[in-house]
Amino acid sequence: MGSRDFVVVKGKQDGFSPGSELRIQWSLPEGAFPGGGLFASVGQMGNMGFGMSPNSPDSRDNNGGFKLPYTDLYVKYVSSPEGFRIVGVPDGTEEEGLKRKKKNGLRLKIKVANPSLRRLISGAIAGAVSRTAVAPLETIRTHLMVGSSGHSTTEVFHNIMKSDGWPGLFRGNLVNVIRVAPSKAIELFAYDTVNKMLSPRPGEQPKIPIPASLVAGACAGVSSTLITYPLELLKTRLTIQRGVYDGLLDAFVKILQEGGPGELYRGLTPSLIGVIPYSATNYFAYDTLRKAYRKIFKQEKIGNIETLLIGSAAGAISSSATFPLEVARKHMQVGALSGRQVYKNVLHALSSILEQEGVQGLYKGLGPSCMKLVPAAGISFMCYEACKRILVENEEDA
Repeated sequence: MGSRDFVVVKGKQDGFSPGSELRIQWSLPEGAFPGGGLFASVGQMGNMGFGMSPNSPDSRDNNGGFKLPYTDLYVKYVSSPEGFRIVGVPDGTEEEGLKRKKKNGLRLKIKVANPSLRRLISGAIAGAVSRTAVAPLETIRTHLMVGSSGHSTTEVFHNIMKSDGWPGLFRGNLVNVIRVAPSKAIELFAYDTVNKMLSPRPGEQPKIPIPASLVAGACAGVSSTLITYPLELLKTRLTIQRGVYDGLLDAFVKILQEGGPGELYRGLTPSLIGVIPYSATNYFAYDTLRKAYRKIFKQEKIGNIETLLIGSAAGAISSSATFPLEVARKHMQVGALSGRQVYKNVLHALSSILEQEGVQGLYKGLGPSCMKLVPAAGISFMCYEACKRILVENEEDA
């Protein structure tokens, strides 16, 4: 039976160095070490942060070998580029430590007990962030639709920069945020509420013959449009009629004086006609793509990047399908500005645009519109899902 001397060492990045002059005699047969390495109890603490318990009269077994005290605590020497690491701990301790470390990580949690209020707050934040991020593209899109500053994205951009500079690209953005924040909050609240009511429980038959998300999306769009449409009209007028109004309140008062309350809802019909298929398609596509992602990748949780891409794809589908109605709505909102034609209704607007400009006139501005709507939809859904994770119901989740 041979014996071996070992020096307690400490690991460092580029190898080993002596960590103690304590030498321990091991009286074990050759090859007696298990394949994983050397096991010893954690005992007296040395200058390296831990030590090996020295032999004591009680520590030897009947064969003269070294008996391990406290067998529930041990360290394992493992050859690795970093030196050696502790891989053996009492059962469950390492796992609990990792969970505790993860749980104590930097996380923002805000308690909001009411689920409806959580959806409203999340929707408002999502709408404000997404619209501000794409405000320049929204301005260019609006100018392209009505042809007030050029006939191409580059031409409109240069004209705006020449006349107003960078602030011109964000003209009307405050109104846009004021409009979009409550609009998105109402929209998402209505969608979640209606979708929950119409969705069958597991094992139940569908309550309606069409997807619940399709109907819920349409209801969400109508609800938000009816409440926030006047702000949409004010935003469009402030963007197009530069120098006519001194601000939001001035525009509101002058429009009321010139056309009465009904003027605030000019173009509402094409807006409703346009928002129903857009909102229904948008939420249906989003819901369908999320379900497909979970089925394909077999995971319930969807990350922020995945949500961004899914929401962007849903926005691209819905905006492309309903864009001609959006063009007609913008033309009707502008009215007779600069000698433009006044349209009687949405069909008159569509037919007149088709007659004067052809099919391409119905899709004028589709490029910048998708550049704005696609990322806006993705950012909106991503912020909404992120906010729902931040806003929790119970203090235990915070």
